[in-house]
Amino acid sequence: MSITLSDARVVTPEGVHEGWLTIEDGRITHVGRGAAPGPGLGLGGRYVVPGFVDIHSHGGAGGSFPNGDQEEARRVVELHAGHGTTTIMASLVTATTAELSRAASALADLCDDGLLAGIHLEGPYISKARCGAHNPALLRDPSTQEFTELLKAGRGHVRMLTLAAELPGALDTIREAVANNVIAALGHSDADYEQTLRGIEAGGSVATHLYNAMPSLHHRDPGPVAALLEDERVTVELVNDGVHVHPAMMRLAYDVAGPGRTALVTDAMAAAGMGDGVYGLGPMRVEVLDGVARLAGGGSIAGSTLTMDVAFRRAVQQVGLSLPEAAEVTSLTPARVLGLADHLGSVSVGKRADLVVLTDDLEVSGVMRHGKWTTAPR
Repeated sequence: MSITLSDARVVTPEGVHEGWLTIEDGRITHVGRGAAPGPGLGLGGRYVVPGFVDIHSHGGAGGSFPNGDQEEARRVVELHAGHGTTTIMASLVTATTAELSRAASALADLCDDGLLAGIHLEGPYISKARCGAHNPALLRDPSTQEFTELLKAGRGHVRMLTLAAELPGALDTIREAVANNVIAALGHSDADYEQTLRGIEAGGSVATHLYNAMPSLHHRDPGPVAALLEDERVTVELVNDGVHVHPAMMRLAYDVAGPGRTALVTDAMAAAGMGDGVYGLGPMRVEVLDGVARLAGGGSIAGSTLTMDVAFRRAVQQVGLSLPEAAEVTSLTPARVLGLADHLGSVSVGKRADLVVLTDDLEVSGVMRHGKWTTAPR
């Protein structure tokens, strides 16, 4: 199968140009400037950006990955795919070992099918002081033995573990994760600057939703934020929904880390794509009001209702990123975190044809995954 997309504004790592691209057998084979050399599907000057890559998402469309229900998980993937996310990792929340194992085993089937890019264990090895929407009664110190059990349940598809570097056993668990090709992410942590540095030295390479669920940046007590931002080995996640992080703090993080170390994530929960109401996030009840998710009773922020197209649009319109920069932080950098940047994450020859067509207002007009339209251009 071959298709040429013409009359497009193509967003590549090198810039934005008017041109065309050809897709054959699910991969990009040509990217050209100006008029296409032959007939093609005209996009009327719309933008073409790489499919979004979300490395931190709990749910959407009323479904929740932590439930470990495959039909729910399929609804979540479909919802986010409609908003341009062509690669998504399923994030779980703190639960018992048995519940985490059951969910990981069920979701591993969808990883085998290529529907999910992996499984993210957010907890249970996190700080009670910074647990956010996680059940504090189920938190525990890191255990390499339990972690090994969870890896077996996930059949090689557990790709990320979020934990607090200051907890007893954390450094050994970080090393165990890295040894098993699992990304060690630091977050939901009450660590100070030095403890965070030790976590990075042990192998921590991602900051889970920077700023949130960790001590604030302070000029006499820099804490984890400074340690995570300044270390070139760390990629920082940011939830760009206007609720989790103020645009000025988004710009500050971006100016320090740059596009190569900044990954926008949704941290979405079941209410993404839905209306206000009461939803579940693992064992916790979450109330959504005016699109903002909080623990029932007016508690902590409990994930978001964000989709990646909104994160992309806000990056350009509110934070001030260029289109290539926004494409990098929503596609290429998170793909790099997952070790997939050679295969996807940019509109480049040889890469998988995961693409999003955007209007002048940066609204989704079409979505392609593996060279096939999941949402036909309109």
